[in-house]
Amino acid sequence: MSILTVENVSHSYGGRIILQNASFRLLKGEHVGLVGANGEGKTTFLNIITGNLMPDSGKISWCNRVTTGYLDQYTALGEGKTIRSYLREAFAHLDKLDAELQEVYEKMSTCGEDELQRLMDDMSEITEILEGGGYYMIDARIQETAQGLGLCEIGLDRDVTELSGGQRAKVLLAKVLLENPMILILDEPTNFLDESHIAWLKNFLRNYDNAFIMVSHDIPFLNDTVNIIYHVDNGVLTRYVGNYDKFEEAHALRQKQQDLAYERQQKEIETMETFIAKNKARAATATLARSRQKKLDKMDIIEKRHERPKPSFGFREARTPGREVIVVKDLVIGYNRALTKPLNFMIERNKKIAIKGANGIGKSTLLKTLLGIIPPLSGNVETDRFVEPGYFEQEEAPSEKTALDTIWDEFPGMGIAEVRGALARCGLTNEHITSKMKVLSGGENAKVRLCRLMQRDFNLLVLDEPTNHLDKDAKEELQRAIKDFKGTVILVSHEPEFYEPIVGEIWNAEEWAI
Repeated sequence: MSILTVENVSHSYGGRIILQNASFRLLKGEHVGLVGANGEGKTTFLNIITGNLMPDSGKISWCNRVTTGYLDQYTALGEGKTIRSYLREAFAHLDKLDAELQEVYEKMSTCGEDELQRLMDDMSEITEILEGGGYYMIDARIQETAQGLGLCEIGLDRDVTELSGGQRAKVLLAKVLLENPMILILDEPTNFLDESHIAWLKNFLRNYDNAFIMVSHDIPFLNDTVNIIYHVDNGVLTRYVGNYDKFEEAHALRQKQQDLAYERQQKEIETMETFIAKNKARAATATLARSRQKKLDKMDIIEKRHERPKPSFGFREARTPGREVIVVKDLVIGYNRALTKPLNFMIERNKKIAIKGANGIGKSTLLKTLLGIIPPLSGNVETDRFVEPGYFEQEEAPSEKTALDTIWDEFPGMGIAEVRGALARCGLTNEHITSKMKVLSGGENAKVRLCRLMQRDFNLLVLDEPTNHLDKDAKEELQRAIKDFKGTVILVSHEPEFYEPIVGEIWNAEEWAI
């Protein structure tokens, strides 16, 4: 049974076609991965089916009494709420049913025999829904989900306004999972999760009885959780059965067949055009030439497959610093309270280090303290006088500037052709380059910020979750660029398959966290 049907949906933005006659169906219990390159319209599609965005044309049909849960990482949590009270809101619909059940009980004590049977039927139906929804085990369900996503370590009585970006994302994810909807809609759910919590979520989704649609660039995660892939490419949605690896095999075969069909048709067209040109003027063969021309005119032309530009990253190296790039003595980091025990370490020139660990324990704070962006609570950070740092921040505030102006304003000495060329090398098209940063997808936004970083010379590269939002090609290219960089690298990441091949040391922030 189809619980969601999308028919011939088209949507454009700023003259750019995002979706064109896209069709989609979701069957009960299907686990769907929605994949495609950065900027292909995956999040736009989710916004359309959830009603947050109206398409230019097309039809969207849901089954009766459908329940949906949408993980939108920009949802406001509200002030004055604890994590526990916010998660408790996942059961608001059951609270209403419980209130309705209490009203039924009150009416049963005073009603006549004729109405009693109807009220008993209502009572039975509501009780069944409450029991099926786990209403009488709410606290246990909240505790289990919070434990799995690491929220118990933060404290369920913590005010949500005190949370870091990663902790906030976990709370939003926990709430939508607790809602247990008929259709779960997740946009990059592994962003901001560390390895152990990704493993818990993977197990949860693998055993999820209902259907879900998930956008993710985490290939191992997709392989372990989905059984259907929808690929969005040039505005077209294509359905594949199986996980991501199966999709890649089938997609490569389809591309090969399309290329061969295009080449065969081009040869056929060339042969026919040559025949027509040679024979249209001769009386004896003019009829044959006209016949071939009619056949050529009626031919359905196969378009050449569009190749999306792949990014090319590279980091420019400044002069070589001293052997001891950073020396830390009795360093304690934090804002209003200490996040770590006193730290003592030294980072040598040309070392590549990955830092892993749960969200909210101070990984990003450590990077900012090492760079002098925020002061330490106590202790010292000594940096070699010849260190030139390059910093990629995990998130930046949305900007009204275009991608072009973002680079040009910071590097006014570059010509417009140079700026366009630099952005194009990062895999951005002309539409991306002239679009405002706030309307670009997360992956496109990250590519602009990487482009900005690539215009400077540095010998210390500091990257905070650089793979969030990046598609497969961009991740692989960034991995290569970091590996080729001859300077020192400090990298925070939750993806071991990304950082393990390129670093020499892995630090676990949980070992020094308070």
